[in-house]
Amino acid sequence: MVFDILIFWHIGLFFVSWDGLVTWDLPIKNNVQVSWLSIPMLFIRQWRLPILFVVSGIGSRFALSTKSGAKYTKERMIRLFIPFVAGIFIVIPPQIYVERLSQGTIDLSYIEFYPTFFTGIYPVGNFSWQHLWFLPYLLIMSVTALPLFLYLRKPGNRLISLLTRLFEKSPLTLYIFAIPLIFFELTLASRFPLTMALTDDWYAFSFYFTCFVAGYIMASMGSSLWKGFINIRHFSLLTGVLISVLVLWMISKDENPVWIQILKPVNIWSWIMAIFAYGSKYLNKKSKILSYRNTAVYPFYILHFTIIILLGYLLMDSPIHYAWKMIMMLIGTYGFALILYEFVIRRVALLRPLFGLKAQ
Repeated sequence: MVFDILIFWHIGLFFVSWDGLVTWDLPIKNNVQVSWLSIPMLFIRQWRLPILFVVSGIGSRFALSTKSGAKYTKERMIRLFIPFVAGIFIVIPPQIYVERLSQGTIDLSYIEFYPTFFTGIYPVGNFSWQHLWFLPYLLIMSVTALPLFLYLRKPGNRLISLLTRLFEKSPLTLYIFAIPLIFFELTLASRFPLTMALTDDWYAFSFYFTCFVAGYIMASMGSSLWKGFINIRHFSLLTGVLISVLVLWMISKDENPVWIQILKPVNIWSWIMAIFAYGSKYLNKKSKILSYRNTAVYPFYILHFTIIILLGYLLMDSPIHYAWKMIMMLIGTYGFALILYEFVIRRVALLRPLFGLKAQ
């Protein structure tokens, strides 16, 4: 479900003009921009990345439950670094090629363009990691947090035991994880806008690293975590709705007072808990479809953005109504990703590790 939201978001970027509200945008735009779409897009933008890092932290807890630190690190390198490098060579160049074509800065075939992909750093040059920025961030976080994770996973760890007891008494204790997020929002957000370039992305890295560690800690609490989520699901949802209205209202006025900076992380954390709570209550069921999607989600993540860019380039100047373009891009993104995954990536042993799948 979280990944589905990511696809909706990236497709939505094709139809929205931010007018300076965000620091990064899709390089290709539809010939007609949809003003009303900016509201749900701004709403999703608040928590779409933090929840991905929380989910990754939860996954790390399950991975470390049966592995040594060395095996975990090796597995992270295989699952993150190899697909990242492969993506740089295979998946990202078509994005830059299409972007340069749309800008009219090149008149080359893709074969002629490909060697130039490695000249200069984007956006002045062509070399970029684009949407794959998530992989090196997660890899560095995984290695950096490993000593802490190994300490926390010890049986009877005092911190985990204390948090579990507090959470069982009052599930609202989980809002404690919003405190460091508030600190980063107040001290780093205005100084270090999101760049996804790692070297100067101090606010985003600190914020997402906290979410990553929080996910690991929460997963260490066991079954009581999900029961607690369900108990406060209505409170989390209501809190998220109310604060979202305030935040979006202030964004529309182009204002960012201190009280909004404090509420933003609380809002993010409320939506994370609400999504987990309702997902745990209504979607936590075994099925072949969910099992299939869980395996396919990583290759889909690697492929989807390039497919969106290519489809957007083909549709951007078409007179077709934007609603039909949205539908075509949605069906096309899932459809082409499914075809490539099911009939190529999944079945070719050499390609499996390049897209994050385990060897058969």
